[in-house]
Amino acid sequence: MGEDLFWAIRGGGASFGVILAYKVRLIRIPETVTVFKIGRTIEQNALDIVLQWQDVATNKLPHELFIRLTMNVVNSTVTRTKTINATFRALLLGDSQRLLSIMNESLPLLGVQQSDCHEMSCAESVLFWTDFPLGTPVDTLLNRTAKSMYITHLKRKSDYFKTPISRDRLQSIWNKMIELEVIQLTFNPYGGRMAEIPESEIPFPHRAGNLCKVQYATNWNKKGNKAAERYLNLTRELYAYMTPFVSKNPREAFLNYRDLDLGINYQGKKSYYEGMKYGIKYFKNNFYTLVKIKTKVDPHNFFRNE
Repeated sequence: MGEDLFWAIRGGGASFGVILAYKVRLIRIPETVTVFKIGRTIEQNALDIVLQWQDVATNKLPHELFIRLTMNVVNSTVTRTKTINATFRALLLGDSQRLLSIMNESLPLLGVQQSDCHEMSCAESVLFWTDFPLGTPVDTLLNRTAKSMYITHLKRKSDYFKTPISRDRLQSIWNKMIELEVIQLTFNPYGGRMAEIPESEIPFPHRAGNLCKVQYATNWNKKGNKAAERYLNLTRELYAYMTPFVSKNPREAFLNYRDLDLGINYQGKKSYYEGMKYGIKYFKNNFYTLVKIKTKVDPHNFFRNE
């Protein structure tokens, strides 16, 4: 295969050939993992909790703990107006006592209780992250039929935070979300083991220096181009609003949330320049290495993914 090609296929997109088999190196984890999912609204001190989460989630928590933050617009049961609900979803490679100890020390404002923590196997935690009810049999993972809760249409975009968000900026983002209503934001903290791997180790370059990845998620079930344009434009409006707060030169993006707003390759004479427009955002300087390998192993672009 060659060392260069092996490097490229581990995260460089699907334009290098057909992979018939992979040999994957596993790591050992405890038999028991612990999860929780806790929501807090603005009226329940969500602003202070999110700021505390931001301070610890990327570089002050043990490597074996991951806490994702999701924010969406809901109806307040207190003020009867629109508000923000911040949901903290966590997984610890360890038991609930260890998780409670870490949370009481590092994120006390969230107020995690023993009753919030659920011990399970790693396989069961996959169901938890996919919003199946607790206790769902593990063999449900063998069912390849989509869940009925899945939506018909969706739009995803991405960003990266390099610097912490101030209280005023976070409040302004929430105000914009409440204005638009339909977009959900998810912050996935980086740091930890992610930050220890060099940018050029594999094509995926988003390593040290990133506080978290941002996902913009908009879902809708209405049919027709008019509805689609409305929801797409709302998502783009929030994305534009976030410009001052996120990475720059390039404004980085996550390949798995393939975003046609960033550019389209029409596979013509300008293919390289069209690809570079979005390729730099997905791969940073690794884009140029991927181009060299692609040119070497598939000069006629037989394998293409667009």
